Amino acid sequence: MSGIKLKNVIQLLKRFSRNNPLEIILIGGLSLEYYGLRERATMDIDAEVKGDVDKLSDFLKKNKIPCDIGEDISRWSLISLPPGYKKRAVALYSDDRLKIKVLNPTDFIIAKLRRSTEEDLDDALFIAEKFSLKAENIIKAANQAVRNSPRDTALFIFNKNAEIFIAKLKRRRAG
Repeated sequence: MSGIKLKNVIQLLKRFSRNNPLEIILIGGLSLEYYGLRERATMDIDAEVKGDVDKLSDFLKKNKIPCDIGEDISRWSLISLPPGYKKRAVALYSDDRLKIKVLNPTDFIIAKLRRSTEEDLDDALFIAEKFSLKAENIIKAANQAVRNSPRDTALFIFNKNAEIFIAKLKRRRAG
């Protein structure tokens, strides 16, 4: 399975942005490719979009690229992303019509912990290791996310997932 490649997506987004200015924050497998995990194929684009979401969605579908895009990725879960995630996003491409970013490593981990599948935890561990992120900083970001989320039992599950992740990270570093 080859999947979608970041360089191809950038070319496609350049084409789209000629007529439609666009700012995009990639959050899924394409951001993992940017961060160096090239073995894992992705079959779609997951992103926050500042621009015409419907037109971009139609354009991507016409080009046979499945997508999960929206105006506010923080609302894709009951658990909010830590405040300021947009400002902390890392630029990977920019011209006068198009800006492409990825979540910063810590915010990426929080996004992965919101869903917490086995694959999400593996992705988060890869990022934590690659950037030598401190467990305390991840815990701090997780606490910020919880403070900015509506009160719900989902917070308990998220906190448990964060605890499991931190324990895995510490075991990996100790072993």
